[in-house]
Amino acid sequence: MAHKARKRFGQNFLQDHNIISNILSHIQLDENQHWVEIGPGLGALTEPLLQEKVKLDIIELDRDLVAYLSEKFKNYDNLTIHSADALNFDFSTLTSNDEKLRIIGNLPYNISTPLMFHLLDSSAQIEDMHFMLQKEVVDRICAEPGSKKYGRLSVMMQYFCETEFLFEVPPESFDPAPKVMSAIVRLQPYTKPIVSVYNFKTLNDVVTQAFSQRRKTIRNSLGKLISEAQIAALGIDPNLRAESLTLTEFAELSNLVVQQSMSL
Repeated sequence: MAHKARKRFGQNFLQDHNIISNILSHIQLDENQHWVEIGPGLGALTEPLLQEKVKLDIIELDRDLVAYLSEKFKNYDNLTIHSADALNFDFSTLTSNDEKLRIIGNLPYNISTPLMFHLLDSSAQIEDMHFMLQKEVVDRICAEPGSKKYGRLSVMMQYFCETEFLFEVPPESFDPAPKVMSAIVRLQPYTKPIVSVYNFKTLNDVVTQAFSQRRKTIRNSLGKLISEAQIAALGIDPNLRAESLTLTEFAELSNLVVQQSMSL
């Protein structure tokens, strides 16, 4: 192998050609598109993207990999390599006019959640995102109300995006093999919010508070924010737990908290 995977960067290099083909069959490549690949590894997905003649930016933190990829793909004029930390990268700088980015990446497990929320800061410039993540994380992103896997990540990601679980990826598809199953998820940011929220930070606070004590009823977990009577007045049962509430119901609770603070 040309480059040894480094644990500190959370590197697990995709090497299964069947999985690569399956990913490519799901993403519908077109040469007029602008793609961004995060954490390209040894270029398993980079190469087929370049061969389809898309405009491609790749973001890579490991300087040795940057050097390796620069040499490997030196003959492609449709590639720009950014030696940068994706967590601090301003993705909106890659677009101009009404151009939309398509994002793809095998995200390191230890930074996947903060990185996805960072990307959503630029959601107006993003067409869709396809990520390889720990299967447990994909399950949580796509979980529906009533599921044990439904939580803060489910609600907040589904506020921003339409989510779709595509397929599983076994450990042996990587080198080195991780100790967990992976999966591919498609995230498509909404052009318009599907629920009306007065203040996003308040929504985040309400959802976080509700799930921080998920065994408690919302009457108790949200008791410091709104009263049982106020919850019931919205037509929401105060005896429900957070995992039973829909995104719409969380939005209604959040808006009530905002209205209450404005009347004080």
